Amino acid sequence: MHSNAVLIKLEGLCFTYPGRTSPSLDHLDFTLCAGDRIGLTGHNGCGKTTLFHLIMGLVKPSAGTLRIFNEKRIREKDFVPVRKKIGLLFQDSDDQLFCPTVLDDVAFGPLNMGKSYGEARDIAMAALRDVGLKDFDQRITHKLSGGEKRLVALATVLSMDPQILLLDEPTTGLDPETRERLMTILNRLDKSMILISHDHDFLSRVTHDLCIMDKGKILIN
Repeated sequence: MHSNAVLIKLEGLCFTYPGRTSPSLDHLDFTLCAGDRIGLTGHNGCGKTTLFHLIMGLVKPSAGTLRIFNEKRIREKDFVPVRKKIGLLFQDSDDQLFCPTVLDDVAFGPLNMGKSYGEARDIAMAALRDVGLKDFDQRITHKLSGGEKRLVALATVLSMDPQILLLDEPTTGLDPETRERLMTILNRLDKSMILISHDHDFLSRVTHDLCIMDKGKILIN
């Protein structure tokens, strides 16, 4: 599983939320290599989402090291380039969608990366086509169904063309047909990825390896 270049290497990561006594992450070790497609499962509250937030620099560990793209990441400025190369799909789509229209939401990332409006619009429309929502560009985001919001949120991530995808419960709110479409989309992508899900059938059809998280540690990696 680890014959390719190491993209993310986490060693001894510890993190405890303020006001809690038990750690969310307890000396966790984890490695993601180029080409890996890893499914991550475990009971609610075992630290899966926290792991993603640590990788993105949204929270900071109390101990341990994060080496991402061959560089140690400690301070906020260290994570700025990380966020340009790693796309995070939040567990709740409403945390990711904040613009008036679907096109505005999907174009926001490319615009923020310095693309012109025309370039960002073309990128956004291509991403919407990729997720099967090519006619949704002028739809009002907050009026969409849960499954539609999920696909728009994924399009916002794909529009950034990240090297790595971190997808937190990507099938939440999806009907069976849309779930199948999502699997087709993900299996078409040539990207390294980690997917958090309780849907073991979904993970078995999209990922190559399954890791189980328990008591702040990853048991298989």
